[in-house]
Parts: sequence; structure tokens; C-alpha cells
Amino acid sequence: MHEQRQRADALRNADKIVRAAIASLREHGPDVSLEEIARHAGIGSATVYRRFGDRDGVIRAAFQTYFAEEVEPLVLAARDADDAGRALTEALTASVETLAAHRALLRAARMSGAFTVDIAVRFMGPLGVVLARAQRQGTIRRDLIVRDLAAILVMALATMHSGDPECGDLRRYLALLLSSLRPSDDELPPPSNRSHHILDSSPASRQIGH
Repeated sequence: MHEQRQRADALRNADKIVRAAIASLREHGPDVSLEEIARHAGIGSATVYRRFGDRDGVIRAAFQTYFAEEVEPLVLAARDADDAGRALTEALTASVETLAAHRALLRAARMSGAFTVDIAVRFMGPLGVVLARAQRQGTIRRDLIVRDLAAILVMALATMHSGDPECGDLRRYLALLLSSLRPSDDELPPPSNRSHHILDSSPASRQIGH
């Protein structure tokens, strides 16, 4: 019982730290210190270091939590739509807008290495089902893979900059990237073997295979 209580306390503390990190980033910006995050959580810095290793560890956990809670539901909802192609583009658009709304977290995640195409693939995996259905419906080009969708997400968000607070450039380049999803007679070069390895080992790809 004592060990169970300790584990439960550790999980509660970890959750408090992650949520404090998300709130602190929104309030103070991407350079917020680990000490400020610990203060916001009401937990000593030593506990934060022990649980997450360093500030980058906290940022990675915070970003993954934000992605799972704010973006993943948008991805999962797309699976139930009749028009798979439209659902795919709407899910990508909503995901970009949701992440763009928390610029400080996004910037900190980039700096810590928490936001890469490989990481985005983990969360965009469920779109593989939608992508396959859209390809069968003929509304999305047939040579796309899930990693391409994750890359579109990362590339679109990379166009954000401080001189464009209304995200006009982001919307423009997202629209340009989404236009590339339409069926085309031009064939894309094949992805690298590494991309196939990442996709083949993901739970989503195994689900698609069934």
C-alpha cells in the first residue's frame, strides 16, 4: 500500500509539473526557467529534476501532453467523416491552428527537440485510416504516406514568425501545402527506408494493415 501511494503521488506530481509548464510557457514565454515551472507547480526544483532530468525533459512532456489532449482528438474525429479527403484537410488545418495558438510552447518544443516530423508521426498515425479511405475515394493522391502529413504539419508551423501576429503567412503556406494533397499524375520520389521503418513499427500502421 505504501508503494502504491508513492507511485500515485509521483504520478500526481508529474501531472502537476507538466500542467504548470504549459501554463508558465503561456504566461512567461518560451524561455521560462525550470525553477519558475517548479514554483508554479508548488513542487521543489529537485523533485522536477529527479522526475524529468532537466528543463528539456519537462518541455518534451508538456508538449506531448498538449498534443495528446488538444491535437489528437481532432485527428481521431476525422475517422468518422464520410468525405475522407475533406476530413483529412480539416484535421490538418485544425491541428496547425491549435498548435499555432500556443506559440511559446511550440517554440520551446522546437528548441528542446520535442517537435520533429518523427514525433508528429506518432500523433498523426490515426490519420492513416482516413488517408487510405480518401485515396480509395480518389480525392487524395495515392502516393502519400502518413509521414507526409506529419511533415506538412511541421512545415506549415515553421512559417510562423513574430512579424506576422495574424498568421497570414501560416494560412497561405498551409493552403499551398494542402493543395499538394490533390490527385496528380506526377509521381513523388519514394520515401527513405528510414521513413518506412518508422511507419511500419507504429501502432497506426499495424492497424491499417489489418
